[in-house]
Amino acid sequence: MINYKHLYWIIFIVMTGGIVCGLNIAGISGAVSYIQEVFNLNDIEIGLVVSSLTIGCIIGSLILGYLSEKHGRRKILILTSFIFIISSLGSALSTSPTTLIFYRFIGGLSVGTISFLGPVYISEISPQKIRGKLVSLNQLAIVIGILLAYIFDYLIIYTNNSWRYMLAIPIIFSIIYMIFSIKSLPESPRWLVINKKKSEAETIFKNIEGKKSAKEHIMKIEESLSMKNKVKLKDFFKGKIKKIMIIGIILAIFQQVVGINAIIAYAPSIFENIGIQTQNALLQSILIGFVNFLSTFIAIWLIDNKGRKILLIYGSIGMTLTLSYLVYGFSLSQNNILILIALLGYIAFYGASFAPILGVINSEIFSNNFRGIGMSFTAAINWLSAFVVIQFSPYIINNIGASILFGFFAIFSFLSLIFVKFYIPETKNKSLEQIEIELNSK
Repeated sequence: MINYKHLYWIIFIVMTGGIVCGLNIAGISGAVSYIQEVFNLNDIEIGLVVSSLTIGCIIGSLILGYLSEKHGRRKILILTSFIFIISSLGSALSTSPTTLIFYRFIGGLSVGTISFLGPVYISEISPQKIRGKLVSLNQLAIVIGILLAYIFDYLIIYTNNSWRYMLAIPIIFSIIYMIFSIKSLPESPRWLVINKKKSEAETIFKNIEGKKSAKEHIMKIEESLSMKNKVKLKDFFKGKIKKIMIIGIILAIFQQVVGINAIIAYAPSIFENIGIQTQNALLQSILIGFVNFLSTFIAIWLIDNKGRKILLIYGSIGMTLTLSYLVYGFSLSQNNILILIALLGYIAFYGASFAPILGVINSEIFSNNFRGIGMSFTAAINWLSAFVVIQFSPYIINNIGASILFGFFAIFSFLSLIFVKFYIPETKNKSLEQIEIELNSK
């Protein structure tokens, strides 16, 4: 029998890290125009200030991803809390674009790590029947952080040096995350089994699902591990692992090139671009964050019932349609209300599909012996794609036009529909070990 109180407390701890991620991702959105003015930056330079976080995400995904395989999930999650504190403090006190870029890069190390390690950790401790819902909670935490960032930015916009306070807010949540993680976060039981710590793993499983289920989990994991040795980086594109890696990588790319982080990071600027005043632009950004928050619940509600694939298909269709309207709306300077509705529709379709489901599927299709490294690699590709989108979006909007930018995103949304339809497997209601056997048999 599942001890839900204990299980949800563990998930909540991981979610606090996700909230800090969201604060770091979106907190700068309200500060962009102020930073650009204070440091006299052009479009490419402000793009680098914003996208420097994603450069750190790429490095963090790779390096800390590797270390999570070697030293355990728990230690690396705790490490991210310390990095968050240093990054937020340094960013808020920055006196030049260079120092701001550096400290945002540092913060990116943690954001990139939690973006994949959160889903990995949750998937490795979760009962299979509710695994999709629980892994989706990591994304819910991130969108909560994004919504809070928009709200805080709006509340302090007229404060002296407001941009510094916007960048300092994550410190509070980072300290809470650090304390909870050190005090109460157990190690991943699957990682413990892989690293010959069977008795410790059994205790953790027992605390979550009971003695009988614990023994069954241990047996299945050991059977899975007996089939093969630990996979190394050089083995990623060999044999049957190659197919799984390609699926994970392409899905990770599509999650970003449909444009979500351009809208999250530059929402106020996009609204200002169509003539909305700064304060109202921030207020409408809060609305985007709120819709993003609500739509995530749709995924949590349906993911273990209807499945992962069907949500991705409907999400791709919805994003293609709403982005296509945005191309039309921005090119012909249509009604601002209709543009806002289309943006909110896009956010809703994305939030109910690609936002949470990438982490769920990738945490499921990679086998026990290379889940951490596999997800860290695809996370790095994901953040590399995000870097390209975030870095060049301001230049495209201001020099070529928002309609062109949204046109690119619409094309990729349509291509994502084709990819999901023909290549993404359905993984609902299956144990991680069962998914591994099925994928390796194809």
